[in-house]
Amino acid sequence: MNNDIPVQALGPQGEIMAHAVDACVHCGFCLPACPTYTLLGDEMDSPRGRIVLMKEVLEGHLPLADAAPHLDRCLGCMGCVTACPSGVAYGELITSFRGWSEPQRERTPLDKAKRYVILKALPAPKLFSVAARLGQYAKPLRPALPTALKSPLDLLPEHVPPMVSLPEYTPAQGKQRACVALLIGCAQQALAPNFNVATLRVLARNGVEVVIPPGQNCCGAAALHTGARAEALRLVRGNLAAFDPAQYDAIVSNAAGCGAGLQEYPEVMHGLSEEAAARALADKVMDISTFLARLSEDGGLEPFMPTRQPLRIAYHDACHLAHAQGIRAEPRALLEQIPGVVLVNIPEGELCCGSAGTYNLEQPDLAAALGARKAEHILSARPDMVASGNIGCHTQIQSHLRQQGSPVPIYHTIEILDMAYRGEL
Repeated sequence: MNNDIPVQALGPQGEIMAHAVDACVHCGFCLPACPTYTLLGDEMDSPRGRIVLMKEVLEGHLPLADAAPHLDRCLGCMGCVTACPSGVAYGELITSFRGWSEPQRERTPLDKAKRYVILKALPAPKLFSVAARLGQYAKPLRPALPTALKSPLDLLPEHVPPMVSLPEYTPAQGKQRACVALLIGCAQQALAPNFNVATLRVLARNGVEVVIPPGQNCCGAAALHTGARAEALRLVRGNLAAFDPAQYDAIVSNAAGCGAGLQEYPEVMHGLSEEAAARALADKVMDISTFLARLSEDGGLEPFMPTRQPLRIAYHDACHLAHAQGIRAEPRALLEQIPGVVLVNIPEGELCCGSAGTYNLEQPDLAAALGARKAEHILSARPDMVASGNIGCHTQIQSHLRQQGSPVPIYHTIEILDMAYRGEL
């Protein structure tokens, strides 16, 4: 461990930071896997460069203010983690560093207000829904608005759907095969409520009893990854109280970022009294695609109805599925079970679309460049529709396909499975 880094002074997360810094051998394999380095070509906007910056700040050799702009431009997409041959836990490092450094940051009143609104609205679906509906009325005023307000308006769908009341309990159809708890997410309840509705239908159809614990709240990932550690701890503790892992075969998430966020709980609670409970919960967390893939291997899924004609689907790898959770094959295997579906590859599919939690709100220019790049690559594959497994990717890609004048729709993988069961493809 690097003795120059004051581990004890950094609190419970200090050991995590020091270990991650020491593991980096500066080989450079992470550079082409980093979206910001791909766009900017600046070493300090690469994972390797950011590790050097964080080390210099932690050792007291570099002012935080000098490093902050480069660190803020990191999406936290984990593409570098997949590419790293040394197993550097970069995600844990950048998250812990942001939690440690945020109280020391000097932010403008506008930045503080923006962060406050984001961290209060995103975890509150009803408040977020109201804000989204108000945003619809503000769209005609877009040309006169500042950039900070333009980007959120661009990300809104053409129509904000009404919120849906979900049952706390959904019984299995036929013979029960499993019982799961479902994390229903935050923003997606306001922007894409059908994700959860489709999830309940597909699980029930395949013999799965689903419980939606009433005390659950936001997973805390947005707060955690933007350095609001105190808020993240509050949300994590709320979910530890709401979910009893012993009661369920799995705790299922249909949002890549949320599932990865739940799996981070042991690192979040490292050194605290709730660490064991956090680990027990994280051990039960499973993305919906992984859970269904395991059901498919253990007895099969109910057969899907064939498509009316061959259907080209471009599957987009959400970063927090592919990189953070290592889930790539399962969603594709599920889609390929639908007779008539042809999966097509997206060029540069491993690079982030620019959503990355709140990134497209905090770094709108870089996020827009990545979103446009992703949309262009998707359209080059000539798909009939796009599939993804994360609300942030869904919103970002939908926005940029629309900006490029494309009618190609994007759906959650679980929505496509549900439509196949209902004969709607």
